[in-house]
Amino acid sequence: MVPQGPELNTETLDRKVAWLAGRQHGVVGRWQLQELGLSEKMIKTRIARGGLNRLHRGVYAVGHRATTVESRWMAAVLAQGPHAVLSHRSAGQLWGLHPRSRIEPEVTCPGSKKTKKGIVAHRGTLLRDEVVRVRGIPVTSVPRTMFDLAATRSEREVERAWNEMEFRGFRGRLSVPHLLERYPGRKGSLVLARLAERKELPVGITRNDLEEAFLALIDRFGLPRPRMNAHLAVRGRFYEIDCLWEDRRVAIELDGGAAHKTTKAFHDDREGDRILTAEGFTIARITWDHIRDTPQEVASDLRRILTPYPSPNGSGALRPLPSR
Repeated sequence: MVPQGPELNTETLDRKVAWLAGRQHGVVGRWQLQELGLSEKMIKTRIARGGLNRLHRGVYAVGHRATTVESRWMAAVLAQGPHAVLSHRSAGQLWGLHPRSRIEPEVTCPGSKKTKKGIVAHRGTLLRDEVVRVRGIPVTSVPRTMFDLAATRSEREVERAWNEMEFRGFRGRLSVPHLLERYPGRKGSLVLARLAERKELPVGITRNDLEEAFLALIDRFGLPRPRMNAHLAVRGRFYEIDCLWEDRRVAIELDGGAAHKTTKAFHDDREGDRILTAEGFTIARITWDHIRDTPQEVASDLRRILTPYPSPNGSGALRPLPSR
């Protein structure tokens, strides 16, 4: 309950604002400040003194100007009102289903409010089981996120997100088939229905043509598919591995022509190689030229790396699988 009368003092209010901001990645909405008991005059005073720094109209960073991706997501949600939630590609990025990139935050909210600058707002009402909180941010559930991606993104993007969803093992009472029954005929439903019936193993997401070419080589020579862009925790550090066979302790990095141009990136890569090698991983780096010019040799070496023991005849030769 909000204090009234003499209890409603500046110190009490500032503690409440700081507590709320701490739960919301350092940002608050004007409507939340009003709910806490701040008057318009109090809000304007804190803006003038730098205690509140405007991110969107009616949304402020408390006592700072620096923002993280989480605080930008939270600010976008707050800017669209108390019933808005993070959705579509932004929700996919939060869940780890969609590659992270600097895009305008996407939210879903009811009504016909004017979209704020720097925010992509989708109009709609979500049922309670379609919304959850992740790290304090209201966001569409994984199945609902997949449903929204299928309606707005390319089939290939949806398939990549689905693969990552399956690999991460997201499960819940609400599922994509439930949503297909709840919203029959919605755009993207056919793509989701096909994926829901698919039986092959997921491969994770790919981010560029080099990774697509590498997976094509893997399939051509009948090698087991890796996890793509996989996260790995070693010695308290987190590494993102381009291609990871964790059960075989093999990590492949794909080096494109634009990769590792800075000195720091070069040294960080080598340090990571050293640490992973010391922890028993086999590390190798493959370039676009290797895949394009010497696919047979690359596949042969990968087969040897991925096989714990030498083949009986000692040969590393591989034949491409017949075209289908």
